[in-house]
Amino acid sequence: MGKVRHNKHKPIREGRSIKVGRAESVPSGRGATVQLNDGSELALFNVGGTFYAIENFCPHKGYPLADSPLKGTTVICEHHDWMFDVRTGHCFTAPKCSIEKYPVRIEDGWIFIDV
Repeated sequence: MGKVRHNKHKPIREGRSIKVGRAESVPSGRGATVQLNDGSELALFNVGGTFYAIENFCPHKGYPLADSPLKGTTVICEHHDWMFDVRTGHCFTAPKCSIEKYPVRIEDGWIFIDV
């Protein structure tokens, strides 16, 4: 399966909510990179109007998940085909390599993510 990378760009949990943009800016079936002020990143996905946020980098080789194809609620890392459930962060390919998810809510058309 290969060596697992530690995500140096994983957001630190701070117990706060951040406004990241307008819901219409992420089309259904697509992902977007959310870069936070500290340089860390999240991958934000729109699945039929429901939004999910997970760590942005695949733990296998560090490829950005926001740039990878989304099939239903599964994002498939383009580098080596590792698969993750965007709702939970569960890794189907290597369950011990599951990644963190972050709660998302929409208020008045704005996307908020809890970090």
